[in-house]
Amino acid sequence: MHPELFRIPFTDLTVKTYGMMMVIGFIAAIKIIRILSRQMGQQDAEHITTAALYSLIAGVAGARIFYVIHYWKDFQGKGLLSVFAVWDGGLELLGGVFLSIFVIVLYLYVQKLPIRRYLDILAIGLLLALGFGRIGCFFSGCCFGRPTTCPVAIRFPYGSLAYQSQVRPDKDRNRPEPYIQLPPEFFGYINEANQWVVAPPLSRFDYYLKPFNLLAPQEKTEVAADPYRPLTVWPTELFESFLAFVGCSLLYLHRRKSFQLFKAGGVLPIFYRSGVTFALMFIVYGFMRFFMEFLRDDNPFGADKLTISQNLSIGMEVVGFLLIWLFGKMKPDKFSSK
Repeated sequence: MHPELFRIPFTDLTVKTYGMMMVIGFIAAIKIIRILSRQMGQQDAEHITTAALYSLIAGVAGARIFYVIHYWKDFQGKGLLSVFAVWDGGLELLGGVFLSIFVIVLYLYVQKLPIRRYLDILAIGLLLALGFGRIGCFFSGCCFGRPTTCPVAIRFPYGSLAYQSQVRPDKDRNRPEPYIQLPPEFFGYINEANQWVVAPPLSRFDYYLKPFNLLAPQEKTEVAADPYRPLTVWPTELFESFLAFVGCSLLYLHRRKSFQLFKAGGVLPIFYRSGVTFALMFIVYGFMRFFMEFLRDDNPFGADKLTISQNLSIGMEVVGFLLIWLFGKMKPDKFSSK
C-alpha cells in the first residue's frame, strides 16, 4: 500500500499513486486508439483524442457522482465541499464508465462521426485504462478483498481501508461482528487539545480508529501479531487489473479480425460488424466484475443478496447481447478508404 507516490519539494502537496496510474492509463489508451483509428483509415485522429479527453473528465465526474449516491449517508452534515473532494478518495468505477460512454456518444453524434466504428476502438482503450486504474486502487488500498489464507493473499497495514473494515461490524454485508475484536481503547477521537479520547465501549464503532502514530509501544506490538494483526485478503485489485488487460487484448483481437474480414470483401458476419467490439466490452467487463464481487469485501449487499455492482453487471451483460443483436440488424459501416 503506497497511496502517495511522492511529495513535491518545498510544498505540502503530494502526487497520489492512484491519480498517476489514471494518467498513465489515459495516455496508454490515447496511444492505442490513435493507432487503431489510423489502421481503419481514419487519418484525422484529433476527434478520437478529443473524445477520449472528454471521456476522462466525464469518467472522474461520473465515478464521484456514483460514489456519493452510493454512500450518501457518509456525506450528510459534512457540507457541499465534501461532495467535490475527489482528492480525499471515493470513486466508483462503474459510474465513470457509464457517464464516459454517454459523453462519447454525444460528442460523436454532434460531430457526425461514425459512432459504432469509434466506439469499437474506444472500448479497447477503456479496458486498457481500467487495467492501470486498478493498479492505482491496489496502491491506495481501496476495492479490497475478503479475508483469505490462499497462497496469493496480501496483507494491508494497520489503518488501511481493509483493516478499518475488519475491525468493525458491517450490517450492509450481513456481518454483525467484526473479524478482529480490537479493545475499546483503539477507538475514539482527538480533542481540541490534540489528545486521544477513548470512545464509550458500547458505541466505539461509531468513532475513529486510533492513528498508528498515537499507538503506545505495547499497542504497536499487539497490532503486529495475532489476534489484532491485519488479516490477509484476496488481491482483488490486481486480479481485476490482470483481467482488464486480458479483456483489452481480446477486444483488440476481435477488432483486428473484423477489419481483416472487411478487407477480404463480402458481407461481414454479424459477430464482426461495427459496434460489436463495443458491445463485447459490456459482456467482458460485466462478467469479470460480477464474479470479482464475490471476492471483494467493500460493497454492501442489496435486497437480492447481490451488490449494486453485481446487479449493474447483469444489466451490462443484457445490454451487451442486445447491442450485438441490434448492430447485426443495422446496415454495416463502411470503413474510410482515405
